[in-house]
Amino acid sequence: MLKLLKNFTKKEWLFSFISLILIIAQVYLELKMPDYMSEITVLVQTEGSNMSDILVNGAYMLLCAFGSLVSAIIVGYLVSNVSASFSLNTRKQLFTKVENLSMNEVKQFEASSLITRTTNDITQVEMLIGMGLQLLIKAPITAIWAVTKILNKNFQWSMITAVAVIILLSVIAILTVIVMPKFKIVQKLTDKLNGVTRENLIGIRVIRAFNAEDYQENKFNDVNSKLTKQQLFNQRTFSIMSPVMYLVMHTLSLAIYFTGAYLIMNSTLADKITLFGDMIVFSSYAMQVIMSFLMLAMIFMMLPRASVSAKRISEVLDTKPSIIDGEKTNGIKGLEGTVEFKNVSFKYPDADEYLLENISFKVNKGETIAFIGSTGSGKSTLINLVPRFYDATLGEVLVDGVNVKEYKLDSLYNKLGYIPQKAVMFNATVQENVSYGDNGKGKITKEKVKEAIKIAQGKDFVEKLDNKYESNIAQGGTNISGGQKQRLAIARAVARDPEIYIFDDSFSALDYKTDATLRKELKKYTKDATCLIVAQRIGTIMNADKILVLDEGKCVGIGTHKELLKNCEIYKQIALSQLSKEELENEE
Repeated sequence: MLKLLKNFTKKEWLFSFISLILIIAQVYLELKMPDYMSEITVLVQTEGSNMSDILVNGAYMLLCAFGSLVSAIIVGYLVSNVSASFSLNTRKQLFTKVENLSMNEVKQFEASSLITRTTNDITQVEMLIGMGLQLLIKAPITAIWAVTKILNKNFQWSMITAVAVIILLSVIAILTVIVMPKFKIVQKLTDKLNGVTRENLIGIRVIRAFNAEDYQENKFNDVNSKLTKQQLFNQRTFSIMSPVMYLVMHTLSLAIYFTGAYLIMNSTLADKITLFGDMIVFSSYAMQVIMSFLMLAMIFMMLPRASVSAKRISEVLDTKPSIIDGEKTNGIKGLEGTVEFKNVSFKYPDADEYLLENISFKVNKGETIAFIGSTGSGKSTLINLVPRFYDATLGEVLVDGVNVKEYKLDSLYNKLGYIPQKAVMFNATVQENVSYGDNGKGKITKEKVKEAIKIAQGKDFVEKLDNKYESNIAQGGTNISGGQKQRLAIARAVARDPEIYIFDDSFSALDYKTDATLRKELKKYTKDATCLIVAQRIGTIMNADKILVLDEGKCVGIGTHKELLKNCEIYKQIALSQLSKEELENEE
């Protein structure tokens, strides 16, 4: 929690300091009122007292109450401002941090957990700051100040109050020890609940197609029931605190009055009025002490969960990204557009075996290299090393003659046009989706967007939409087909005019005719760019300058289509599984 408070801005610290001063003033005014009440009590019972003296003390009490009210209103405004600003800045900081994490760190936390940490966890801490900053400061100040005022009033009353305070502290401590670990479980179950909900929304079509609604409902109900039971346990446990507090408070009042009645009864006539006044004052101050602990109890009900949430937020903020920004912005002159792998091996940090082993190749500007192999052979992982979604475990990946680890990330990305295996569409217009991001060359114009869509063979379907290029695309592209999404994703890369294109099985949703036409147009447009293509279709890659064949993470062949048919048995098997022997001979 204290780590997060270091993120307070100067304005927030100033508001907190002003709130502290006003809270001290508020406590002073509230604790001053019993003194005036004592004076009034003595004046009422003293013969010859003037009404004006009683009214003056009453006016002072009203002024104290009004001053306390004004202070409370100002403190409420300032603290609300502090908590809201803290939430704003922390959420922004957390979101930025997540954007800078590598794919490996994102997978470690899981998307559902990161969503919970950015929303629910920050809300828990915000609530604690909003209420806690007032109560956590006010309660101990009130308790200590009130205790100092009653300490020398009467030994019996002081002992009774001390016993009440010890009971309250014991109850708070026991409940906190019991419930604190349970809140960690609550937040983890909230992560799971978000995960199941997210999974259900993403896979809604498959769920309906397979009549799996009952299965998903049971899966959701299982997590939801566990979360509900845990929450009920926590709330029921904490609900013990309130009746205990009120029982102690009223028992204390009764004990003070009972003891006071006994002392007054056995005192001399001269001391009776003084004792009665002291009893009224002591009772008021004792109630202030108990009310202080009631306020602390409210904080202790919020503190365990907020503390767990703060740790979860700090876990993300303290995570050091494994992908560290370099310093270079440009490659070696004369080697623009080249991509080279030098003895590259890769395995995930928590894995024992290498996914890629000793991969070496070089592709020059204007050339096309394709990667093919069975499912799980490491094709997508290999090309993901170029944009540094992961870093090579061994060896070097060079772009323009420079190791990708030495580039500033934005400079590296500006050299690349990346089309992922699963086309990603954002909730925006066609124009905004295609001109998405920053290419380091200025704003992508509408004319450029239209040209890119035409090259990607998307002009026909885009111009049939109601608002054409201003038509809205739903999040995930749910209102267009898979092939249309792929064409827009390709257009997005084309509009950047990159040095290097990375196609991660980006033609799989296209029919053969569209695939062939699109590649033909791309070849014309990207003749001066380097292309890295992952594909399953032989027809998509047979015209590539080089084809690299992967099998279980190892390079088992590299060459042209014709060379591999003669020299690489695995490539030949893949080719024969898609094309007949006669078709392959014709291609040759």
